[in-house]
Amino acid sequence: MCGIIGIVGKSEVNQSLYDGLTVLQHRGQDAAGIVTCDKNGQLFLRKDNGLVKDVFHTRHMLRLHGNMGIGHIRYPTAGCSTSAEAQPFYVNSPFGIALAHNGNLTNTKILKDELFQSDRRHLNTDSDSEVLLNILAHELQKTSRLTPQAEDIFKAVSQLHKRCKGAYAVVAMIAGVGVLAFRDPYGIRPVVIGKRETEQGSEYIVASESVAIDTLDFELIRDVAPGECVFIDVNGNLEAQQCAEAPVISPCIFEFVYFARPDSIIDGISVHKSRLRMGTKLAQKILREYPEHDIDVVIPIPDTSRSAALQLSYDLGIPYQEGFIKNRYIGRTFIMPGQTQRKKSVRQKLNAIDLEFRGKNVLLVDDSIVRGTTSQQIVQMARDAGARKVYFASAAPPVRFPNVYGIDMPSPHEFVAHDRNVKQIAQELSVDWLIYQDLDDLVDAVKYNDKVAGFDTSCFDGNYITGDIDESYLYYINALRNDSSKQKTEKSNAVIEIHNNA
Repeated sequence: MCGIIGIVGKSEVNQSLYDGLTVLQHRGQDAAGIVTCDKNGQLFLRKDNGLVKDVFHTRHMLRLHGNMGIGHIRYPTAGCSTSAEAQPFYVNSPFGIALAHNGNLTNTKILKDELFQSDRRHLNTDSDSEVLLNILAHELQKTSRLTPQAEDIFKAVSQLHKRCKGAYAVVAMIAGVGVLAFRDPYGIRPVVIGKRETEQGSEYIVASESVAIDTLDFELIRDVAPGECVFIDVNGNLEAQQCAEAPVISPCIFEFVYFARPDSIIDGISVHKSRLRMGTKLAQKILREYPEHDIDVVIPIPDTSRSAALQLSYDLGIPYQEGFIKNRYIGRTFIMPGQTQRKKSVRQKLNAIDLEFRGKNVLLVDDSIVRGTTSQQIVQMARDAGARKVYFASAAPPVRFPNVYGIDMPSPHEFVAHDRNVKQIAQELSVDWLIYQDLDDLVDAVKYNDKVAGFDTSCFDGNYITGDIDESYLYYINALRNDSSKQKTEKSNAVIEIHNNA
């Protein structure tokens, strides 16, 4: 999962891009990058591994000149975490194009062959974002104009949609021309548009989540529609066109469960309100299955589950308490690259408040359970703090299938729900009982907008909406994502980094 941002302003945009990436930092803590463009069409790039605050120092910010620019934050997919994979990527032909991407192409191998055999383009990394950039560049190269116009850009994106499969939310910048943003025809990954009026004229922003627009004092206009391309030229003129043949809006439901900030609005749906409704659905299921429950207190596992846990406690009439204190200087455990680092980080990240647990029957609420590694340790922390009984509720259904659209979940064999029923999972987690959200209830909780046809729920039900995922592809993904493969990749990357920095 990654975060993207692009701004076309009337003054220097470097600080706004930095601030926007900081707000989107929850979407990835592995790498960050910004590229800006001045009035002469010169590009200025800074990117590296690390958090936004660590990648950009004053000396870097002073060099990022220009009234338009794009930015990216990344977490590694399939163990790829070298600085060479940091975005935005850049090609000088045609025109000079920089691109940042959130998502995952599912036909990357085919596209790489096409780029070499037919398009005669060279790829320097294993990133599918570089593939996207080169396909966009190849299609733009077909224009006969020295400066591409909106219609040329829309035509290029239309051709890109025909070639690329999978999930992609993209922001790109053409030197001296403008910024464009587009989504895949299913709208799996989010992109929103904001606008701000100044004395000099209109300024525009595109970003992964509306929270970046709010923070930078822009007004949220709307989402980029599935298959749509939005183009903002250097003068602040916006044009948009549908570039896909049969778009169907099906956003990833895991954005609402876990990834997005609660204060964001995606496709017209409040993430916070969705999570409140998840809590209500969970409470209703608990009352059905455990009408004589003896829960004394509801405690969320911070931070993502707070909204659901708060509403659940209200609906059950059970006190809500904060039982864990979080160290905010530790990254999100789910997106730690390796199992060893993940195990180590949980105890560093959370500490239990003993008096909230001692002698009580505690219901722990989390947004989801993937590997179960974190959940096991948290349950043990609750017992060590003196809990008499520990119950566990997940605001999402069991995760049983890999996500192929940009969320780097592990191999299915590493899911705690793999080949286990709920009772067996409860035993694995060492809880007195475990309850999962039903998938229909989750969809009902999130689907609060008639414009949304449905959701990508593939990690729960194995139904891949792009229709191009088969067993061979899942086998390929599995080989990349299991922890043993990642650990090998991490060691290899470490050797590369040491060599490069020597």
